[in-house]
Amino acid sequence: MNEIMIFWLVLLILMIVIEVLTLGLTTIWFAGGALVAVIASLLGAPVWLQIILFFAVSLLLLFFTRPVAVKYFNRDRVKTNVESMVGRQAIVVSEIDNIQGIGQVTVGGQEWTARSSDQKVRIPAGAVVKVVAINGVKLIVRLDDNLKGNSPDEGKPIPMSVSQMEDAQSPS
Repeated sequence: MNEIMIFWLVLLILMIVIEVLTLGLTTIWFAGGALVAVIASLLGAPVWLQIILFFAVSLLLLFFTRPVAVKYFNRDRVKTNVESMVGRQAIVVSEIDNIQGIGQVTVGGQEWTARSSDQKVRIPAGAVVKVVAINGVKLIVRLDDNLKGNSPDEGKPIPMSVSQMEDAQSPS
């Protein structure tokens, strides 16, 4: 065995070991390039061709197969912690007003600082909202369109003074 083949074999083993330890789907593609270089070395290809084959195969595998592999390998990945908040419903416990910089919601029994996704919308306490994003430690929410009676004030009588009530009851 010549030195260049030993180099490619060591590189192949090293890339596979790194991939097994990190599971990052990055070095495995270079292991494929090293495997092609080993085969080229066995067939007696010149060193410059082995190097070109190593880089060409590695980059082709990286750019064309990595997105597909990431899609299928991460399909069963469970969202944890803050990632799991997006898409969930929350209840506003303190009015959300972006201009004043106030607002809190409860999600799964935990209280979070919240802001409205629409800068102009104030969301009253008791409203049901949907978490649409996370910005730092704040949940970005919007009123949940799927629910009727979203506002806690819907269906409640409008407060009136005694004189307003008398005016409303007296025949005109």
